[in-house]
Amino acid sequence: MTADDLAQALLAMVRSQRFETTPDKLQDGAPLGWHPSVDLAVAVFPRGGAAPVCVNVLFSREHPQGLVARFGAGFGPVDNIAFHADVRDAQGESIAWLPRADWSRIDFPAWFGSGPRFVAPYPASLLKMMVAVGIGRLVDAGRSEWALPLTHAGTARPVGDWLHDMITVSSNEATTALVGHLHARGAIRREGGREVHNEMHDLFAAHGLPGLSIANTQPDGGWGNVAGAGVGQIQMTAWDALRLMWRLDADAPAQPPLLSPASRAVLRRALDEQKLHHNLSSESLRGLPGWVRGIPSRFAHKTGNTQNYASDAGIVHDGELHYLIAVTTSLGSRYAPHPDASTTWKLPALGGVVHAWLKANS
Repeated sequence: MTADDLAQALLAMVRSQRFETTPDKLQDGAPLGWHPSVDLAVAVFPRGGAAPVCVNVLFSREHPQGLVARFGAGFGPVDNIAFHADVRDAQGESIAWLPRADWSRIDFPAWFGSGPRFVAPYPASLLKMMVAVGIGRLVDAGRSEWALPLTHAGTARPVGDWLHDMITVSSNEATTALVGHLHARGAIRREGGREVHNEMHDLFAAHGLPGLSIANTQPDGGWGNVAGAGVGQIQMTAWDALRLMWRLDADAPAQPPLLSPASRAVLRRALDEQKLHHNLSSESLRGLPGWVRGIPSRFAHKTGNTQNYASDAGIVHDGELHYLIAVTTSLGSRYAPHPDASTTWKLPALGGVVHAWLKANS
């Protein structure tokens, strides 16, 4: 398998889902009518220590046939696409994804890179992986402990327990507790109503991960739109979300470590114990009518979902097949076929066909 083989296969797999035909609740169930944003990255680790095969493809209403990213040396940052930030209006609403949104009239702030524009969708709760890494860094520096009691909203629990719930069941309360802890321990600092210091941004810059940003969170732990963070302030590209997971995968070819082996193991255990298999995987949704199987194997991952967004990133093992996969999309719960589903069945279907193709071709 070559990178070009994988790129052409991924392009064809995304196109075959015909995401533009997905029924949209905001249009009374009518088809979406334009290609949603899908940023998909895959890294395959061949048997025998051969070089990884890595590909990132990106689709949007501006690029319905898809783009193939080019990476810097050593699987570095994407260097042929101009990423622009997501936006919200004065009321805190995500306006780019409304049925009648006119992108020619929306000022999407330039984020990083050069080339054709790609508006990066909000990563939803996938952002919690950045918080988890920030907490792990505090522990490694001796500025916190996994067993340290941390009190939030009158509840005292060990830092490690908050983190476990943040990852395995995507607890927003746990995320707020841990974001507040990052502020309290000086990893993030605000002065005069603005952020003046963010150790996670320094870390991501040092590791060449420009597609990770967790800006404008608050000392009380606020991290959503209401707090002034959320959409447009917290961003992740699929490629850099994947490369973050790469640095947490002890079985993958070595990358510069973000965390100590002990802290990496804490995060990996939480990923392995994920309870929400409902985006690229659909194992949590087996009882729903019309169920479509996604990634079928052991999948250590983190999902994210809101009305407008669905994301997923993690580590897959299936016998000798070992790969990483990450996706960020504008395919949130408004496209779900059932109240208990989180997104269209087309997203786990994509995960399933990617897995099957890799199984057959690796």
